[in-house]
Amino acid sequence: MINFTMKVYGCQMNVYDSDKLRTALKNRGWTECADEERADVVIFTGCSVRDKAEQKVWSELGRYSPSWEKYRRPVVAVAGCIAQNIGKKMLSRYPWVRLVAGPRNIGRVPDALESALSQVNTKGKVALLDDDPRAFTDIELGETPYSRLNRWRAFVTIAHGCDNFCTYCIVPYVRGRFLSRPFSEIIKEARMLADDGVIEITLLGQNVNSYPGFSNLLREVAKINGIELVRFVTSLPQDFSDEIITAMAEEPKICPSINLPIQAGSNEVLKRMNRKYTREEYFALVEKIRARLPEVGITSDLIVGFPGESEEDFLKSMDAINRVRFDQVHTAAYSVREGTAAARFPDQLPLEVRMERLNRVNALQNKISLEINRELLGKEYRILLDDHAPKGEALLQGRAPTDKVVLLKGDESMLGSFVNVKITNAENWCLEGEKTEIRKNRD
Repeated sequence: MINFTMKVYGCQMNVYDSDKLRTALKNRGWTECADEERADVVIFTGCSVRDKAEQKVWSELGRYSPSWEKYRRPVVAVAGCIAQNIGKKMLSRYPWVRLVAGPRNIGRVPDALESALSQVNTKGKVALLDDDPRAFTDIELGETPYSRLNRWRAFVTIAHGCDNFCTYCIVPYVRGRFLSRPFSEIIKEARMLADDGVIEITLLGQNVNSYPGFSNLLREVAKINGIELVRFVTSLPQDFSDEIITAMAEEPKICPSINLPIQAGSNEVLKRMNRKYTREEYFALVEKIRARLPEVGITSDLIVGFPGESEEDFLKSMDAINRVRFDQVHTAAYSVREGTAAARFPDQLPLEVRMERLNRVNALQNKISLEINRELLGKEYRILLDDHAPKGEALLQGRAPTDKVVLLKGDESMLGSFVNVKITNAENWCLEGEKTEIRKNRD
């Protein structure tokens, strides 16, 4: 019997890939164990979008030296964007890293892991890296829904990669070119998940709304018996069509929540980023969305300290946050990604400037998020309770239709139920409430 442990960092697509890999290994008779010290194999699925994400995995990998020297275990595998980007460095630095696999070779990982286990006393190592940015080898599970840590909520990737080549972004280099999954395959997977007890599905893609006929896909997933909530991330502003807005307005199962990255508030910076819209076009899109979806929750992504960003450029980003009043913004100080165009720009800003701007923009957004959330005090939401809160004794969590995390007191028996929740407290990152009614969605 082979024991394995999985460690997942980064985006929801890494969670989805890891869930499929977990399922494939279990189907081979492997056993997942929570106790890492008992594991024969440890599998990291990691992110490479920012340097901080890579450093998390580097710091973890160094811990296995004593066990490897004494027992020749665990065999360590690294998958995902981080493997495609710096996997060869990891293979050369650590003897226990025996396999690295880019995200487009995930289907080859189970066989490669078994091979790596049989060669622990040799110098044999395997690098499954994506030389062809348009090739893809997926894990085929047949009629078996993938194993999930959350019984009621699931991710479904609908497209891989990206063709936009924003100058700061490494995604096209580590996840390859844009590749859509067949419409029928997505619907089949969503139906299998519904039959397995899933109530909420989130459709995933680097640019999810670039999927051909995305509005039709949203409507078809919402029609599936048993699926009550449909979400999607992440959206590209220039591909957010009127048809998508109409589908969201007409279909109550499609949650009114949109992640719409702006990335910068200055047209000069947006142009240098190779973003294909202006701030004015972005503002107009937000107005159009809110006109049809007045309850919508809009989150965004924003980079500060991009090469050549002046103080005036930065203040335009601050102005954009004040104008749009996002529910949340995922902010980051610009991080150099080797191989991207922006890494070669001559006007890189000092770290202290980038971090000072990050602190200022975070302070502003935290203030706005708290103001928006406090306006929701006394409001009632229908919430699917799908997990224990990561912090707080006897607290369960779910998400409002607008994607805000909602916490309330409850016990295990309430998980998988829809609860009417009255909001009683608001923080900038979450809401707290008390239940007014419980409806069991299924037995």
